[in-house]
Amino acid sequence: MTGSDCGNQAIYRLPGKWLSHSLARWNPWAAINLNTINPFVKQRQIFSSPETHRSNSQLLTTFLKYRLHWIALLMLTSAFSLPAMALETPEESGNPAIVTLSAPDTVKEMLQKYIQLPKEPFASDYDELLFLHRVQKEIRDILATEGYFDPVVSIAQQSAQTLTKSAEITIDPGELTHVGSVTIEFSGDIANGDENHRKRIERLRAAWPLSAGQPFRSAIWEQAKSALIADLTQRAFAAATITASQASVDPGEARADLVITVDSGPVFYFGDIRITGLQRYDATLITRLAPFKAGDEYQRDLLHQYQILLQKAPQFSTVSVNISPDIALHQAAPVQVALTEAQAQRFAFGAGYSSNNGARGEINYRHHNFLDHAWNLTSLLRLEQKRQTFLAGIDTLPDQNNINHSLSASLQMTDIAGLKTDVQKIGVTRNYQTATTVMQLGLNWQREHKKPDGANDQINQALVLDWRWRRLIVDDPVNVRRGDITEVRVGGGSQQLLSNQDFIRTYVSHQSWWPVGSRDTFFLRAEAGYTLASSRFGIPQEYLFRAGGIQSLRGYDFKSIGVHEGSAVVGGRVMATGTAEYTHWLTQQWGAAAFTDIGSAADRWQDMRLFLGYGAGVRWRSPAGPLALDLARGHETGTLRVHFSMAVAF
Repeated sequence: MTGSDCGNQAIYRLPGKWLSHSLARWNPWAAINLNTINPFVKQRQIFSSPETHRSNSQLLTTFLKYRLHWIALLMLTSAFSLPAMALETPEESGNPAIVTLSAPDTVKEMLQKYIQLPKEPFASDYDELLFLHRVQKEIRDILATEGYFDPVVSIAQQSAQTLTKSAEITIDPGELTHVGSVTIEFSGDIANGDENHRKRIERLRAAWPLSAGQPFRSAIWEQAKSALIADLTQRAFAAATITASQASVDPGEARADLVITVDSGPVFYFGDIRITGLQRYDATLITRLAPFKAGDEYQRDLLHQYQILLQKAPQFSTVSVNISPDIALHQAAPVQVALTEAQAQRFAFGAGYSSNNGARGEINYRHHNFLDHAWNLTSLLRLEQKRQTFLAGIDTLPDQNNINHSLSASLQMTDIAGLKTDVQKIGVTRNYQTATTVMQLGLNWQREHKKPDGANDQINQALVLDWRWRRLIVDDPVNVRRGDITEVRVGGGSQQLLSNQDFIRTYVSHQSWWPVGSRDTFFLRAEAGYTLASSRFGIPQEYLFRAGGIQSLRGYDFKSIGVHEGSAVVGGRVMATGTAEYTHWLTQQWGAAAFTDIGSAADRWQDMRLFLGYGAGVRWRSPAGPLALDLARGHETGTLRVHFSMAVAF
């Protein structure tokens, strides 16, 4: 400990601290820097002799003696003082700020996030003293978490010509501490000399984010340790732990040397599946979905995948899958599946509105244990202004390869753009689904009664083999800011197999989102379809194309662009549309969008006449996703139309 005289003040240098003590009189604005405890105190290595400790103790005793005398005097004075007269805030009275911070911009900005300065005068000098004492400690602690271990914090009283005192807290953060050396040691089975384990150790050390020369911050230090253990427990070593970690900080050198010791424990292997909460269903419903078998090396991703598969099953309302990291069971760790069964039968009622099909009401019935096989029976009656649908279907559960099968039948009537249709349909589909990919192969037969206004009725039949592939990679399924959705469909029918016309239908679409700045989003959409056939006649409307409306061409009526038959618009053999849209989010919930849609549908490419629509709209982030209310103008017609829909259509 060293000391030097500065006028009437002695300034003492303790290890890593400054302590000032007035020799003439007590000054309430003097720095009150007691040794404080911060999150790094256990990691700091400061070596001192017993004599130094005795000198420090004597200094603190003298310091506290003077401070306590004056604090008692202040308390006595405050008891007899008049009530505070200054009730206005400094802004209202025109007085300067009560307490101000003076520090480098980056440090000041960081401190202002955590420290709230008073906006009104202190009730007494005692309150002022306590605040200044506390705020100095908080500043030092916050700076320490950001890597500044040797700051100088001082307080100066401003000239007080008004009734309100003011003070300036000056902060010199000192030199930012950087990482010196990094030592990561491993023990347990990972250190047994196996070549794969050796390579994994090398990868773990290479992935350590706090390398030598980087700034040392508390949050990054903790995150790095968490990431290290999370990476290690991801595969094989379920019981891995950090047995010791130390950051030895030298404030004088602004250097932090890091040492981490990790015990991997033994290699874990999957054991039997143990189920709790199962009542109505057979255990094979659970075990058949497992993407692993007993004896396989433990992988956390497989447990997560297993849990997702079970959560998707409508038979269960809650599912939890884990293993116990008990090293005594590492050779066959039981997989614990805890679940709650959902109600086997459900009725649901709904209502809504879309500018495409108008008002909507629906009734939905589901049975999740149909014929006691855990099959899903779904029936739906949906009544819309332009479309009415009745649907019934049975879905089997996905197997361990994410494959299930569906059988469905439906009746549908539509009245859109002067075209009325009655459609009966039955089909069977093989489905493959993962977190990002859906692939379907189906065989469907349908009979369509086509009734265009002002033209002849037609009966169209088709037996269609249909293949569909879809990939979805987005950052957030509810509120997308970055990602892509791609879909490809190919299907066809033959006059030799219950179809009125030979045809092959192809369709492709793509949607992309890009973030702009911290909030905004730019969106592009494109789609194209082509039906290879000698004529459109004899082909059901599902395998032809019309354009207009939401997710197509705003500014025009739903499916109002296509081929004219009489006064009706029917589907043609070619179609292409695209969208460009920019959304600016004014708040977390509300945004404004500007967009342009372009495209057309016709019977031949050479007959295509491009239609342009543009406008603006409002976006609201609902729990189900962004809702869109758009006002669009059709460039060719000059008509303004309002469109209401979900802003993202998956």
